This record gives sequence, C-alpha cells and structure tokens, in this order.
Amino acid sequence: MDCPRIINRALLDRVVAEANASPRRRKNFNFHGSESDASHRLLNAMESDSYIQPHCHMSADKDESIIVLAGRIGMIFFDEAGNVTEVADLSPNGEAVGVNIAHGVFHSVVALAPGSVFFEAKAGPYLALRPEEKGAWAPAEGDAGASAYLAELKSLFA
Repeated sequence: MDCPRIINRALLDRVVAEANASPRRRKNFNFHGSESDASHRLLNAMESDSYIQPHCHMSADKDESIIVLAGRIGMIFFDEAGNVTEVADLSPNGEAVGVNIAHGVFHSVVALAPGSVFFEAKAGPYLALRPEEKGAWAPAEGDAGASAYLAELKSLFA
C-alpha cells in the first residue's frame, strides 16, 4: 500500500472532508494494507452527529489505543449492564489526549467538536463484532432511539 508517511494537516483535512460526506458521518484512513494484517493503524474522523453503539472486543489480543489529533472526543466506558463507569474528555491540547482500552471493556466514542480525528491502533485481523460484543442495552446504529442515546452520552461532557 502506498500511503503517506507523514500525518499532516492536509491528511487530517482530507479525512474530515470524507467524514462530512459520509452518511455515517465518520471515515477511517487505514495505514495497514488489508483487513487481514496483524497490526491495524488508522485515522478515524468523526463528526458530532455520528453514533457508535457501545461495544467491546472480547479477544485477548484486541486491546486498542486511541490518541486524539484534532477536535475533541468523549470516551465513555460501561459495565456489562450498561452503567457508565468512567468518562474521558480527550483533546490534543487537553489534560488527557488518549486512552488505552483493554479487551472486554465496553466503550463508545462521541465527537464533541466538528472535525474530530483520532489515531487508533489495535491487533488485526479485522473481525466483525459478534452479538455478545455489542451493548444490547444500547440502540444499534440506525435504530430509532440512537439519536436520543447519542445526545445522552454527549451530555456527560456538558
């Protein structure tokens, strides 16, 4: 894969523009060559109206790390019943700039500012989430209650 070696403002702006044009209001830019690669490294641009259902990665090799490069990201951690256990307000110049998420920990991410971009790293290969890895207590992406739940999650950072 021939991809940029330098993560610069032009690349961040490009991914943000793609997120704005996406129906899901987020877009990733992969540095890894394929979904089967052993190491996944990517930029993930999110807009404030993008919703990610709380989930976890059960496989012991699926810890993930996130570092915010632009904007402001809210990280929410949950117990298995859907109760919020911790939140982190992340921004490039803030007190916290990133998180490491252990496998088996339910979490979600919300964009708290337009043009938010984070760098994510985790082990490959890509595996679609299994039903038990999705927070059954939260609406799925596209469900009728997803917008209201997203607003509830964002209110944790008001």
